[in-house]
Amino acid sequence: MAEIAYVSDVRVERLGGPLRAAYLPGEEEPTVYGMHGAIAEHYGMQPGTAPSHASTIDHLVGAALG
Repeated sequence: MAEIAYVSDVRVERLGGPLRAAYLPGEEEPTVYGMHGAIAEHYGMQPGTAPSHASTIDHLVGAALG
């Protein structure tokens, strides 16, 4: 069996409501995740309840395409 090549050291902090801050290796500032548009509507978020941010699915799709 091969040796483990890499273990990611990620910490996620809940900021309140749907907002999360992810502390990722190689980045000085956290990445903020939240909800917007149709995603917020799907989960029943009232407009103006929380700031609009890209969701984790947006970042996953971007990573897969990048």
